[in-house]
Amino acid sequence: MLFKLSIKNMKKSFKDYAIYFLTLVLGVAIFYMFNSLDTQQAMLDVSTSTREIIKLMIGMLNIVSVFVAVTLGLLIAYANNFLINRRKKEFGIYMILGMGKRQISKIILFETILVGIVSLVCGIVIGVFASQFMSVLVAKLFEADMSKFTFVFSREACIKTCIYFAIMYLAVMIFNTITISRYKLINLLTAIKKNEKVKMKNPFISILIFLIAAGILGFCYYKVTIDANKITEISQMLQIILLGILGTFLIFWSLSGFILRLVQSLKGTYLKGTNMFVLRQINNKINTTVISMTVICLMLFMTISILSSSLSLRNTMQKDLLDMTPVDLNLYKTANLPEEYTRYGKKYRATEEAIEDSKITIVETLENNDFDISKLKDIVEIPIYATNDLTWGDFIGDKYEEVKAQFPMLKYDTAETIVKVSDYNKLAKLYGNEQYSLNDDEYIVLCEFDNMLSIRNGVLEKGNILEIAGKEYKPKYDECKEGFIEMSTSHTNTGIILVPDSCNLTEDMKEETFLAANYNATSDEEKEEIEKNFIESDSILIKNLEEKGITLDGMTRISIIESSTGVAAIVVFIAIYLGIIFLIASAAILALKQLTESADNKQRYIILRKIGCDEKMINQALFRQIAIFFMLPLILAIIHSIFGIQFAITLMSVLASKEELLPSAIATVLIIGIVYGLYFLATYFGSKNIIKEE
Repeated sequence: MLFKLSIKNMKKSFKDYAIYFLTLVLGVAIFYMFNSLDTQQAMLDVSTSTREIIKLMIGMLNIVSVFVAVTLGLLIAYANNFLINRRKKEFGIYMILGMGKRQISKIILFETILVGIVSLVCGIVIGVFASQFMSVLVAKLFEADMSKFTFVFSREACIKTCIYFAIMYLAVMIFNTITISRYKLINLLTAIKKNEKVKMKNPFISILIFLIAAGILGFCYYKVTIDANKITEISQMLQIILLGILGTFLIFWSLSGFILRLVQSLKGTYLKGTNMFVLRQINNKINTTVISMTVICLMLFMTISILSSSLSLRNTMQKDLLDMTPVDLNLYKTANLPEEYTRYGKKYRATEEAIEDSKITIVETLENNDFDISKLKDIVEIPIYATNDLTWGDFIGDKYEEVKAQFPMLKYDTAETIVKVSDYNKLAKLYGNEQYSLNDDEYIVLCEFDNMLSIRNGVLEKGNILEIAGKEYKPKYDECKEGFIEMSTSHTNTGIILVPDSCNLTEDMKEETFLAANYNATSDEEKEEIEKNFIESDSILIKNLEEKGITLDGMTRISIIESSTGVAAIVVFIAIYLGIIFLIASAAILALKQLTESADNKQRYIILRKIGCDEKMINQALFRQIAIFFMLPLILAIIHSIFGIQFAITLMSVLASKEELLPSAIATVLIIGIVYGLYFLATYFGSKNIIKEE
């Protein structure tokens, strides 16, 4: 009996369940998609190290899934509460007919289970098909071979999804039972007549609060853009975040206090059509949903910032990899190694073999440790110099105090890297980079790292004279030139000073010996075999070096590309996962708030019909107020994001660039447009059905 009644209620209230059902289906589908990656990665033809990175990403996604499950659980509870409030009068009638609260709870239980099963099945079906596209995305991010691609169903992801959502539904059922048990008959029957109390605010106080809020947000925007380099501690960042939240709250709190009065002064606009009705409805909504609007705005801000920044990071890293990995191998070792030295903050005592080895070339080191040097080709080996007589602080010169005030965290006692121009040109020729020439009294600065670039260019514009090895040199150019020595994931060169070959750089000034080379191989398999000599701990070369206490550092193109791709993929996947969940939560809360308002204000639309408004005018009025209600938090979130993304790019300046923001922003807009648009349309049609004349 109760089960049949539940099914009838489901059919009758299907329109009310639309938003709830959409949220559940999307949540289940996304949860399944991101938790099925372990099955999808099995069919990708990738290297061992890449497979380890994918496993790390899956492990991190599993941790994030717990947070996502909690978020979705709270969202489901919120949506379910909306449905119960919509049906208070119905429950009151059941109680008048003699039905007890326990029986009503059973009806709700059956309905929740039915909706849960249907949405779970639909969500998993959509997730299974969508996860195939996820496989393509994984393959593209990791540059994997898709020749073994087959349709995959993840049994583990399905079971995990069912378990997580079963726990959520159990919590919702308990919540529903407690909620129903607290209801009184009189409250259920009169619930439809109760509206939230609206307190009118003093317009002058509201304008003052609005200006204060704008000032707070303006201060935050200034700190995270123009003054971003001075944010060096977590506490400073936390203060800005708290101020941003306060400013956002005050913006929405103050809007309802003066926006209506402002439009009322524009008689032509205020009295046109149904504008009066729409504006009063919007004013009341903002007035009663200040906290909700603040939370939604902040979640949208996080969505936009997370997605844009992560996609920008990935695009930049992929683009830079092509430029920054021109050869297969870089090796370097300390020259003139002392008996005691510090490495990564720890003190070490060098062995006799290591001290002797530091006086010879890297090629000789490789040959002395049983490496077949014929496996390498295009070998270029150069010395790199440094002296404490020329530090970053010395280079900056008269601008030291000014620069230190702006960038207090820089290590100004770091010795500058010095290279002879002919040595650099050998590398530049191998790398395919620009080569340079110098007169005997000139120097050139190579720098590509944005923050240091601006500092060094400011110094070079002043024609700063440097004293190197007892002789003065003037800058050949008034700005830094492009170039680098070591391969990297991005443009991280903070500064290399090129000097003429005539510069008297002595042997005791030699800091490192650096080697660049390509593998003498024609296929990827052959390159990977040579690669093992430098990356696998059980290779003969590495074992011999360890036995003698010789430290030979370096990097390979393959390892750089794999690690960079892995980092980018992990960031992108987690960002998309969290971003879409925040977006769904924001849109769902907005939609449910609007549906609640439409149900509460049904009588007002009846009055509109009685005074002569036709259905077209009423629908237009409904459309406009829903559009404004959806757009207000989104507009403020976009403004926040413009500044927030710039701050994120500043923090990740080593990895991401502002040039990649546009395509990332476009991709983010498309994602938000699709999800937000779905909820907007579902809300409009749902509200339209609620207010229509029966």
